Amino acid sequence: MTHHNSATQAPTRAPASTPTQSPASTPTSAPALLVLEDGTVHHGSAYGAQGARLGEAVFATGMTGYQETLTDPSYARQIVVQTAPHIGNTGINDEDAESRKIWVAGYVVRDAARRPSNWRSRRTLDEELSSQEIIGIKDVDTRAITRHLRSAGSMKAGIFSGDQAARPVAELVAEVKAQPSMAGARLAEEVSTDTAYVIEPRDHGWTQGVVATVAAIDLGIKTMTPVRMAERGLRVHVLPAASSFAEIEALDPDGVFLSNGPGDPATAANQIGLLREVLDARTPFFGICFGNQILGRALGFGTYKLPFGHRGINQPVMDHATGKVEITSQNHGFAVDAPVGEVVTAPQDRFGRVEVSHSSLNDGVVEGLRCLDIPAFSVQYHPEAAAGPHDSAYLFDRFVELMTAARTKTGADTVTAADTETTTHTVTTTDTETRGGNPLNA
Repeated sequence: MTHHNSATQAPTRAPASTPTQSPASTPTSAPALLVLEDGTVHHGSAYGAQGARLGEAVFATGMTGYQETLTDPSYARQIVVQTAPHIGNTGINDEDAESRKIWVAGYVVRDAARRPSNWRSRRTLDEELSSQEIIGIKDVDTRAITRHLRSAGSMKAGIFSGDQAARPVAELVAEVKAQPSMAGARLAEEVSTDTAYVIEPRDHGWTQGVVATVAAIDLGIKTMTPVRMAERGLRVHVLPAASSFAEIEALDPDGVFLSNGPGDPATAANQIGLLREVLDARTPFFGICFGNQILGRALGFGTYKLPFGHRGINQPVMDHATGKVEITSQNHGFAVDAPVGEVVTAPQDRFGRVEVSHSSLNDGVVEGLRCLDIPAFSVQYHPEAAAGPHDSAYLFDRFVELMTAARTKTGADTVTAADTETTTHTVTTTDTETRGGNPLNA
């Protein structure tokens, strides 16, 4: 076993306690351990709540946006290691959360801010972690941890603090190893909304009529995603992960959207079947992150687990249609297995031709799919980018254009006359965006 020491060493024996005890407020001096399944142990201090928590250890490279990271449902059941050394500097505010709660299983930082400094701050990060019973660890070498995960791959882990950190290390390693793997995990239903709700464009600065309606399936949707759509005049009906095609049809939407989310896409049989019904109906479709993986599987491609995934707001992606490089926000541990650089017939051949539209410049991973014979496309990254770069915001405009073109082609009009009386929405397209009957095909 490899031990990495800091100012605090964990004792070798513990008083009687159980790993399921309720987390409590953490004294600054409380010892903590980060234990990896390969036996690597990092000694630090408790941060946030105190107790024991298991998850998959992953690293996130963003230098900003820790509040958005913590509240991104795609991080469910994961212990996030922040590569940026200083965390908590701007505290926690009441506006930037990407969902209703913190979803990370645990949190690992090097230098936790002793005092936040920002005019929007309402409380410290330590206080927020404690109030939501999130167990963290600070005062550890996050660079060493990141380098280890980058070479060995993401792995099962556990954070143990206070009395839990005093248990025998061999016992902690065995507990870490015994937890379920992320491969095969079905989590979307756990993080999804329980009830449907609507995001109206007029509530987000849109002063004209409704451009189109969207049925968005919440697989772990981030708050900013439907907001970005509403800013473009789209009325967004956010639906639970278990919604049926009949429930979508009842809304008579112009388009369907599948969101980001946690877990293994191979377990999303219900959503894959649902999307195939959407594609068979030739309803315009847009997916991001988990939605991209589900489109890949709906088309008949496979998916696989990446060694350590892409997590952060500085991931370079190539758009093959334009040659443009975009800096993107990403959070995924799985990817679509599809050929890059060629147009192929989808394994589910009724959906026609498909191509990889974007790929990662770091490792060549598929970062987007574009169908050439049906109105569907997806990307692996996060164009809503909160926090993060806005290079990819145009993808929401493409979705608007896709729905507008489909409605014009069929003569359908699914928004009311009152909604459309003052609607004006112009999207500039290039010659390369009109191939194959799909305005997105390039």
